[in-house]
Amino acid sequence: MKKLKQGVTPGPFIESVVLDRSRIYDPEHYAFQLPAMRGFSSLDLHPQVTFLVGENGSGKSTMLEAMAIANGLNAEGGSRNMLFATRESHSELHKALRLRRYHALVPDAWFLRAESLFNVATEIENLGVGDNYGARSLHEQSHGEAFMSLIESRFGQGLYFLDEPEAALSPQRQLEFLVLLHQLVGLDSQFVIATHSPIIMSYPRAKIYEFSERGIEPIAYEETEHYRITKSFLDAPSRMLRHLLEDSDE
Repeated sequence: MKKLKQGVTPGPFIESVVLDRSRIYDPEHYAFQLPAMRGFSSLDLHPQVTFLVGENGSGKSTMLEAMAIANGLNAEGGSRNMLFATRESHSELHKALRLRRYHALVPDAWFLRAESLFNVATEIENLGVGDNYGARSLHEQSHGEAFMSLIESRFGQGLYFLDEPEAALSPQRQLEFLVLLHQLVGLDSQFVIATHSPIIMSYPRAKIYEFSERGIEPIAYEETEHYRITKSFLDAPSRMLRHLLEDSDE
C-alpha cells in the first residue's frame, strides 16, 4: 500500500447516490431503460464496502461507471489525473447522479476495471509515473499480478470503484484480495465493487445490492444467485452436469 499521509480526511466519503430526474436529458438513453433503473431513486452506500451484483446486462457496471465519473474519475479507469480515452462508450447516467457526501474532500480515488487494466498500464507509462506502481512495469506482469500490484502500491485512505476484479484474479488471488481489501478498509477506505464472484462478495463488512428486473434491492449474501448456484454445483457437480447436458441433448 502507498505511504499513508497524516492529517488526511478519513473515510467514509459517499453516503448515498441520488438520481435527479430533472437532469435526465434523454429518457430513452439505454441506461434509463434498464429494468433495474426504471424505478431507481437513490442508493445508500455502506461506509466500508458496497457490492453491486446481478446478471450480465443488468446495469451494475453501468451504475458503477456513472458513480466513478460523477466523482471525477476517467470512464476507462485510473485516477483523477488520467484523462485518456480509447473509445467513448460510457453512458449518460453520471450526468443525472447527485452524490451525498460525508466530506467535500476525497484525498484519493481510483476506478479500476479489470478489462481495461492494459490501457491504464499504458497511460501510467505515458505519464512517466511507473515508479509509483512498484518495481516492475505492470505490462511485465500477468493480469492478476498487475491488478494486485496496482492496488498494493497505489491504494490507501481513499474512495475506490472496482469493476469485476475477479476477471483478473484466480480463486486463490481472490482470497488474497479479500485480505488486502480488509487492510484497506482498516485504513478508512471506502469501496464500491461490481462483481459476479461469490468469493469476493462474501466480505463481511459490506452491503450487497442486486440489480434485476425487480429493480435494485438489498440482498443477503446467501440469497444471491451467485452463491446459490455455485453452492448447488459444488454440492453435487456430477448431478448438475448430468441434468444440464441431458437437457441440451433433447
